[in-house]
Amino acid sequence: MSQPDLEELAEIGEDRFGRRVITFSCCRMPPSHELNHRRLLEYLKHTLDQYVESDYTIVYFHYGLNSRNKPSLGWLQSTYKEFDRRYKKNLKALYVVHPTNFIKVLWTIFKPLISHKFGRKVIYFNYLSELREHLKHGQLIVPPEVLRYDEKLRNLHRGRVPAPAKTPPPRPPLPTQQFGVSLQYLKDKNQGELIPPVLRFTVTYLREKGLRTEGLFRRSASVHTIREIQRLYNQGKPVNFDDYGDVHIPAVILKTFLRELPQPLLTFTAYEQILGITSVESSLRVTRCHQILQSLPEHNYAVLSYLMGFLHEVSRESIFNKMNSSNLACVFGLNLIWPSQGASSLSALVPMNLFTELLIEYYEMVFSTQEARGGLGAGAVEAGERSGPVSRGRTPRRPGLAPRASAAPDGARETPLVPEASR
Repeated sequence: MSQPDLEELAEIGEDRFGRRVITFSCCRMPPSHELNHRRLLEYLKHTLDQYVESDYTIVYFHYGLNSRNKPSLGWLQSTYKEFDRRYKKNLKALYVVHPTNFIKVLWTIFKPLISHKFGRKVIYFNYLSELREHLKHGQLIVPPEVLRYDEKLRNLHRGRVPAPAKTPPPRPPLPTQQFGVSLQYLKDKNQGELIPPVLRFTVTYLREKGLRTEGLFRRSASVHTIREIQRLYNQGKPVNFDDYGDVHIPAVILKTFLRELPQPLLTFTAYEQILGITSVESSLRVTRCHQILQSLPEHNYAVLSYLMGFLHEVSRESIFNKMNSSNLACVFGLNLIWPSQGASSLSALVPMNLFTELLIEYYEMVFSTQEARGGLGAGAVEAGERSGPVSRGRTPRRPGLAPRASAAPDGARETPLVPEASR
């Protein structure tokens, strides 16, 4: 089975609180005699390795597993042992959708090997509606085969399945709304200020108090706390992050703000161009990044420049915070760009993360200008972008420079987040 075929088995997305959601679909599994099970295990571990340091969720679509593609119990047992505590610690839930008697038998066999704590993370759903309500994920990619099977089940049990409640019409945003509204709306409500208040406040706070915090942007925060802060911002009330005593909270707020924009900061239009970055010769990738950014709306460019300038600062402190440009790209890639329909596929993560990494690592070259544009002063271009958005020019300062590998901190062990073969 080829690598592109393997990538069809899994999809990567995020729930509304920024936690990674990894889906695995049995209906995409080929017959056992066509599948290299060792490579399948390596693929699964490689996929999870990118996210196990933060909270994540797995959705397992059981439909489609049959006698032709069902792995042996011996392989399942050895695979379970391969996934040690590092993989289980930050797993928030394992959702099993459309379970059958086979799952119950399997659970009985493996029960002596499974800890009680891990067992509590396994949750069964008979219908997709139950999963969507629990996960609250509006863009979860579900294979068409699974959708048809779910509809078949609902038709068989229609007498016992309650009719879905009518969704009320969306309410207009508050005048002080900060989350879930467009950049233009925020600009109009903030006297023409280009940088949204939430972004400026969180960046300012993290620059002053969080640059050397280990794992910055990788740690999660209390869902209740994040909701409360969002409510305060949306009501136009002040937020003092010192009151919460956790520097990771403003980091999560920043990611949440980006993720809840109606359109991604890098725009839907640029999605396909960004996915093509891996096909560009290494020595030309920085120049290509600059070219792609020229098509962004002026407002998006200013906000992106402000954010990337800050992330460049964070990466320069990686000896303390362990967040070099590659690690930051793994966190922010999905928050900056996503397709107009559904969630990003696993194969899209490599170019998305690589593009984001280049913006952070080569920030000064990608965003530096030789001619001002749109009234933004060229003098605003500074390493770290400490005072505001950067102006936008036509050519990078040093076009065509070959990207160099991000250096990991001395003594730190880094998991490759962008496979070298893809570069």
